[in-house]
Amino acid sequence: MTVSEYNTWKMPYTPDEKYNKRVAYFSMEFAIDQSLKIYSGGLGFLSGSHMRSAAELKQNLIGIGMLWKYGYYDQNRNHDQTLRIDFIEKNYTYLEDTGIMVNVHIFDNPNVKVKAYVLRPETFGTVPIYLLTTDIDDNDHLSRSITNRLYDDNELTRVAQSIVLGQGGAKIVEALGGADIYHLNEGHALPAFTYLYGKAEDKDAIRKKFVFTTHTPEKAGNEERPLDLLKKMQFFPGWTEKEIEHLTLQTPGRVNYTLSALRLSKGANAVSKLHGEVSREMWKSFDGICRIDHITNAQSLTYWGDTKMQDALKANDYEAIIKRKKELKNTLFKVVADQTGKLFDPEVITIVWARRFAAYKRPDLLFRNINVFMDLVTNKKYPVQIIWAGKPYPTDYGAIDIFNRIVHMTKRLPNACILTGYELALSRILKNGTDVWLNTPRKPREASGTSGMTAAMNGAVNFSINDGWMVEFARHRHNCYLIPDTTAPGVTEIQDREDFENMYQLLYDELLPDFYDGKGMWKKIMINSMKDVLEYFRSRRMAEEYYSKLYLAEPAIAKKKISKKTLKS
Repeated sequence: MTVSEYNTWKMPYTPDEKYNKRVAYFSMEFAIDQSLKIYSGGLGFLSGSHMRSAAELKQNLIGIGMLWKYGYYDQNRNHDQTLRIDFIEKNYTYLEDTGIMVNVHIFDNPNVKVKAYVLRPETFGTVPIYLLTTDIDDNDHLSRSITNRLYDDNELTRVAQSIVLGQGGAKIVEALGGADIYHLNEGHALPAFTYLYGKAEDKDAIRKKFVFTTHTPEKAGNEERPLDLLKKMQFFPGWTEKEIEHLTLQTPGRVNYTLSALRLSKGANAVSKLHGEVSREMWKSFDGICRIDHITNAQSLTYWGDTKMQDALKANDYEAIIKRKKELKNTLFKVVADQTGKLFDPEVITIVWARRFAAYKRPDLLFRNINVFMDLVTNKKYPVQIIWAGKPYPTDYGAIDIFNRIVHMTKRLPNACILTGYELALSRILKNGTDVWLNTPRKPREASGTSGMTAAMNGAVNFSINDGWMVEFARHRHNCYLIPDTTAPGVTEIQDREDFENMYQLLYDELLPDFYDGKGMWKKIMINSMKDVLEYFRSRRMAEEYYSKLYLAEPAIAKKKISKKTLKS
């Protein structure tokens, strides 16, 4: 067994002076390469782009994640083409053993072993990323299973995963030489904070090292667990009862990971301007939280941008862009033909809905009225081709049912289908090959969304609800098509009906006519989209802002402190 040279804090470059502060970035998932299946969706895509841009900017930052034995899951089909979920063991010979192994305390076992492997920077062009596993011979069977599956639906396993990532990750960072800043990308790694806080003599000083990113206003995304369970599982090592009581103010008997992180951090950020407003409103009644700024998500042009498409854009060679788009459509259509037996036409407008399957994202909005949908897919004047793709959570049976309904609904349609295997490679092919990137969340429940950014980089036009990042990007019929806001936000039935009606009216009145007989209107919108997305939505800007707005910022409390409700005992 080889031991990596990355068994101390080591960067593959001399960090740029303005990024010299040492940052440990904790994330439950990283989407780095198709071959490294340790991610589920947007959170991983975001952290993957961040790690690439941090390396390009020569930032003094490392990633801390998990080495999932079975990944999220492999998305396949049953005999009738419906969704089949497979858990297949993964092995990565290019990861290196750092030689670092630490103990974490879970329930009555103080010696659960956590081993760190490293993804070397030169492998995929990232900063060093340390991936943790408990699947080693030193552990008993139950301990080995902790790092089996990303987002395991067993509550005890999920808490144990957080302890391994957080407490284990913090101990790995200490073994590497320590960090100036500990950054939690979502609340999953909260035990990094609770471990470091519990052992610190100067509580105020340690909290100045903590920063936090919240990604979702969805309840399921703001993890919450019973306090008694967390105590039994050793979630608060070194804490007094009074400190725990102060942390759980206004949520007696429960620990909300997001709220706890907001109370322990010197600063936090939401992931778009609108999400910042939503988050500050969401948490404003809670005492002792830090200030919530916003740093809008972005994606790596280096990874996602098609080189020929970007070269043509730089040369203002619009005909070359259109030619390249048709080539990329044909690449996508080979995947369609292989999976479904359908032959799509590169001259026909292609609409893609592809992202995590979740109810609030409304993958089924397009066929809310099946008769209207059938009129669309049989339209002779304005023919369309429609593709869905995305992974439901493996026990989200409502989302799985929607997926399977689309399978059955499109099975006999020559111009509509749903694809499986929605991971990095297919995501790239879809974004490169489509004309229209459809986004239909219930506003304001999409914190940011990033898939439309990478679609726009490659000549796809966003057709979207004005939610998340679109609020900062979108100019209707200049660089996208914006579905008008509902008159009843939050009233699901009215919101869904109005969004459906507005979407179809826009489709027939503007989008389809612009594509087929708009006399250059479509090309203008597509080019504007490609140019505008590069102005602000590249992850180099985002990685810079994390240092300037979060890591280097002074601590700030969102509202005045109440002396009896501080974390100091």
